[in-house]
Amino acid sequence: MNPPQTDSPTVSSQAQPWHSLPPEAVLEAIQTRPEGLSDAEARTRLERHGPNVLQRVSGESPLTLLWRQVNNPLIWVLLASAGLAIALGKVADGLIVLAVVVLNTLIGFVQEFRAGKAIEALTQMVPENATVLRDGRKVTVPSSELVPGDVVLLASGDKVPADVRLLAGRNLQVEEAALTGESLPTEKRVAPVPASAGVGDRTSMAFGGTHVTYGTGTAVVVATGGATELGRISQLLSEAMDLQTPLTKAIAVIGRYLTIAILVISVVLMGVGLVRGYGIAESLMAALTLAVAAIPEGLPAIVTIALAIGVQYMASRRAIIRKLPAVETLGSTTVICSDKTGTLTRNEMTVQALWTPKGFYTVSGVGYAPQGELRRDEQLLSSLPEDARELLVAGTLCNDASVREKEGASELTGDPTEGALLVAAAKAGLKVEELRACHRRVDAIPFESENQFMATLNEDGRGGRNLLLKGAPEVVLRRCVLNDGVDADKVLGEVERMASRGMRVLAVASKSLPASHDGLRNEDVTGGFRLLGLQGMIDPPRQEAISAVGACHTAGITVKMITGDHAKTAEAIGAQLGILEDGRAVTGAELAELDDTRLREAALSSNVFARVAPEHKLRLVRALQTEGQVVAMTGDGVNDAPALKQANIGVAMGITGTAVSKEAADIILTDDNFASIAAAVEEGRRVYDNLIKSLAFVLPTNLGLALILIVGVAFFPILRVAGEREPLLAMLPTQLLWINLVATVALALPLAFEAREPNVMQRMPRHPDAPVLSGFVVMRTVLVAVLMCAGATGLFLWEYNAEVGRLGHELALREAQTMAVTTVIMFQIFYLLNCRSLRDSFFRIGVFSNPFVYLGIGTLVLLQLGFIYLPFMQAVFNTAPLSLEALGLCALVGAMVLPVISVEKWLRSRRTRDERGAGTRLPLRVPRRATAG
Repeated sequence: MNPPQTDSPTVSSQAQPWHSLPPEAVLEAIQTRPEGLSDAEARTRLERHGPNVLQRVSGESPLTLLWRQVNNPLIWVLLASAGLAIALGKVADGLIVLAVVVLNTLIGFVQEFRAGKAIEALTQMVPENATVLRDGRKVTVPSSELVPGDVVLLASGDKVPADVRLLAGRNLQVEEAALTGESLPTEKRVAPVPASAGVGDRTSMAFGGTHVTYGTGTAVVVATGGATELGRISQLLSEAMDLQTPLTKAIAVIGRYLTIAILVISVVLMGVGLVRGYGIAESLMAALTLAVAAIPEGLPAIVTIALAIGVQYMASRRAIIRKLPAVETLGSTTVICSDKTGTLTRNEMTVQALWTPKGFYTVSGVGYAPQGELRRDEQLLSSLPEDARELLVAGTLCNDASVREKEGASELTGDPTEGALLVAAAKAGLKVEELRACHRRVDAIPFESENQFMATLNEDGRGGRNLLLKGAPEVVLRRCVLNDGVDADKVLGEVERMASRGMRVLAVASKSLPASHDGLRNEDVTGGFRLLGLQGMIDPPRQEAISAVGACHTAGITVKMITGDHAKTAEAIGAQLGILEDGRAVTGAELAELDDTRLREAALSSNVFARVAPEHKLRLVRALQTEGQVVAMTGDGVNDAPALKQANIGVAMGITGTAVSKEAADIILTDDNFASIAAAVEEGRRVYDNLIKSLAFVLPTNLGLALILIVGVAFFPILRVAGEREPLLAMLPTQLLWINLVATVALALPLAFEAREPNVMQRMPRHPDAPVLSGFVVMRTVLVAVLMCAGATGLFLWEYNAEVGRLGHELALREAQTMAVTTVIMFQIFYLLNCRSLRDSFFRIGVFSNPFVYLGIGTLVLLQLGFIYLPFMQAVFNTAPLSLEALGLCALVGAMVLPVISVEKWLRSRRTRDERGAGTRLPLRVPRRATAG
């Protein structure tokens, strides 16, 4: 009989505690039956609940992205300046300004165009088809047509099509790492679990997007589409915010302040011009020229290209950058929240310890030794005691896994736990295939989750048979006869000791049987076994990750481990890595009970979090950000995606990472190694140092040019030429743009190639709210700008007054203005050498340590010669050819910046000898440092 045709309520795996209800109650509540729905009822429910797909959230349109690039105060000032220039008849000047705006807009647009596709990638995790029962018939339907109440059939290799409640199963194991972070496949059972169980502990459920690795099962669909756990993560992902980086925020602040200052000074300058007798058009043109002079048009290009260069360096260190500002953000990171499996650990189960009634053995490289007696690996292979060898042989024979060589690498087939037993035997020099050939398997009782053991009957090589038993320690122990002074309490004590170190423990036992015993019966495994010992295994930490964590601590960065694994395992790994302080792991269940205030306290004070759900990770990241921390979050699963997007810097795994996590991240590690994060942090700090050097180089030029114009309007005479009044100015707007865009960029870019400062990973992270324009940068900007203004205007007046009588006003003005521009260019060249290090002399850091500096200088010299001598350049920029003597005079005046800045560096180094890196000491927020547990 079909279920009643009533409107069932909308259900989801979160709204109902399906995992805590027995199968019969689930079927009744969801109004279905073991034989499945009828086709008619399935169609009705499909109309009611909608298709089993995740809704795609469209990203920002190209027009929106384009508008964001234009909607900037500095850009509006430039656009207004261009409009004014064209209105005043200065069409060439206006078009050049517009060209600058278009260039900057295109750079920003290309940078953002490919971002924001994370939620779309979630749709790829749902399989295309599913096997279901409809009226008792097994049929294949598109997974998009699954509805709550459908009964699905699961088998090894399947991708679970929706959230389902298990009705029946045989040895069913589901790999849920992408969803829960659990490193091992989860054994699924029909029995209900407590309603308070977290997602990773709901063994009676299987969730959409996970993979069946072993066994078979029958289950009823309880949630589809957006109502699934995957759908809930999709919703969290859409709610997570893409945060501005410290650099983009700082640049935005600089832009606002510059805009206000430029507008105020332009209005004042226009008033000064009117008072001095300038006409309205002339005063407006002076204000326009000031805007063009003061706005650092080349700065966005410099920042973008410098970050792009950092991307190339990071790629060589196995970190692929998806979003340019992420390069710099890593350098200011104060907290790294890392996933455990595969990032801090090897993502491979490894036997770490053996226990037999005669001794305890720990792993050393490729061998074993008695505890406290670790020796060289080659000695261990020949000195393995017989009791440990017998334990390893039994674990190899009572085992369904296999390891084969494929393309120079080992490939495991079967359960990862059983694979670890094979690798353990191989480390001791045992030949797995030879052992299995010598001890042929006669019969077996496969592992059943209800029994918690596996048994095999093997030939013993002496004409008899061995019955081998492997399974949960308490289950195996009940079937053993203990002797040799070993009792159950002692064995269970060893089990607890291993478990407290985060190990998964298996017990192995054997029993001799006569050669006539050809098959296994249930009564054969009820008792009479001899306990061979215990094998403890864990996913061990990467050795390079331990060093990288230490390097992060030295750099003032706190490392926190946030994992879906069990608390004991997390504590053990955290202690080995030096992350866990004296204490214990905080679980997701404990986090769920904390209000926001207490959660912030826990986020700061604890370094290891276990059994966490996606919403817990998201809350932890937000809590740390609320406390002013710059958070980097690593992850590889779907469950990590919301936190990756919310974090200041999201780091996804390139090998094991899901498409969802990669789309949500800013950085992708090609080797899934935490050590690459530490290398990326080092590179990020180098990039930031070099950006500060670029700012310290670019800003004095803009202020200097503005001062040159202000001095001209305020103090230079107004001439009468051919019966018309003409203000005398040292530079024209197009000449200012030449310096701002072409010359400045050509010289600032080589600074991006400067090598890392020697102490880059020994200083604390800079405070995220620290201003980029520190007191040092402001002071240096004013000092160099005044020198530049004095040199350029002085040489302009000297040249004009010397030549006006001989050449006439127009030619003398063009030549004097050309000399003023060339003088500023020379100032820039010599000042660039000073900016290679903001503290030390460029002789000390190595004259030729950055050859790109000289490539930039050579390029600019060639461009400037074209600016002076090429006829078409003379026509565009109103320049005149200069004599060799005039060029030498410009170079001499420009070189006066060298001794002045050298004295300034010497005085500053005496005041702050501990000043390093970018040349400015920023207020620091030192995070709590983890110590080895």
